[in-house]
Amino acid sequence: MSNATVRKYWVDTMLKIADPVIRNFATETFFVNIPEKGLEPWRCAKFAGLEALGRTLVGLAPWLNAPDTCPEEAALQQEYAVLCRKALVNATNPTSPDYVNFSDDFQPIVDAAFLCHALLRAPQQLWHPLSDAEKTQVLDALRLTRTRKPAFCNWLLFSAIIETFLRYAGQPDWDPMRIDFAIKQHFQWYVGDGMFADGPDFHYDYYNSFVIQPMLWDILRFAGDAYPDWAAKKDDMQKIICRYAALLERQIAPDGTFPVVGRSLAYRFGAFQALSQVALDELLPAEIRPAQVRCALTAVIQKVMSAPNIFDENGWLNIGLYGNQPHIAEPYITTGSSYLCTAVFLPLGLAPTASFWADPDAPWTSIRVWQNSEDLPADHAISL
Repeated sequence: MSNATVRKYWVDTMLKIADPVIRNFATETFFVNIPEKGLEPWRCAKFAGLEALGRTLVGLAPWLNAPDTCPEEAALQQEYAVLCRKALVNATNPTSPDYVNFSDDFQPIVDAAFLCHALLRAPQQLWHPLSDAEKTQVLDALRLTRTRKPAFCNWLLFSAIIETFLRYAGQPDWDPMRIDFAIKQHFQWYVGDGMFADGPDFHYDYYNSFVIQPMLWDILRFAGDAYPDWAAKKDDMQKIICRYAALLERQIAPDGTFPVVGRSLAYRFGAFQALSQVALDELLPAEIRPAQVRCALTAVIQKVMSAPNIFDENGWLNIGLYGNQPHIAEPYITTGSSYLCTAVFLPLGLAPTASFWADPDAPWTSIRVWQNSEDLPADHAISL
């Protein structure tokens, strides 16, 4: 495929996934139409609204802001920016039938955080165009999450990124303590070579990519200037996320598969959010060419999307990693939570002229070794 065709494939695939969520929220029909899927279907009615919206927007957001796109893509950007703002306004409007749960139980802390991460990734499209009344409505909804404490694990970052967005939005009541605790505790949980433990214990899964590193990186980027000790962590965090991105790239097999390990595999190619984030920020290590990441991630997307029954008859995601596999999911997975898969599409925030999209195809590491028998330099751990 040509580079333009590959980009179009990414856009079309992302919108095929995202459209039922965004369009139903925009027309206030989300809770009428979302199917209740998961091992505990009751969770869908209680949590899936905010889950679906926050997680869909967290991957879609950078694309809304992508510059210099072709006329066809630019028209789609404009259309979906309007739909996303309508969705955001309806989901935070207490009088809307699609008002979502920010205040009951602990799960809303998680997905308010993904929503805030999306707002930070594309404020020009998702935040600044809102009216003052609409902004107040969003902020009031986010503050409802403060009545509960996060768990002592990656959840600390959820509270921290909510406060980071409140600071970005100019709210004088933003709480630096929630951010400070999350930053300092996570650096205590750093176990070396680009990996954090998830709380006191290390988990061999993709949570460094699903949550920990993208959120911690953007917390430091958007709030790090508030205190010198936060700013001092930014360079180390850049080294960590770049090393972890390199490790993720090495896990992509020649056929686009990747290790089936750990929790939350129903987030599918959302497992590569950290790699996609580093590509979006144009911070890939020198030994990794942007085009090889484009080719590797395209192979992953194509492999996952080739599965039978990835969608139901109405276009909603089924739960699974490769197709419809409800038992691969934990009890906390619902139809809504599965939309974290959109995080793989972050590089669509780059202009088509950026190296990621414009450079010729390049083989990724597993192809260079296992198919091309290339004599690569040895891989090495990093130290801070």
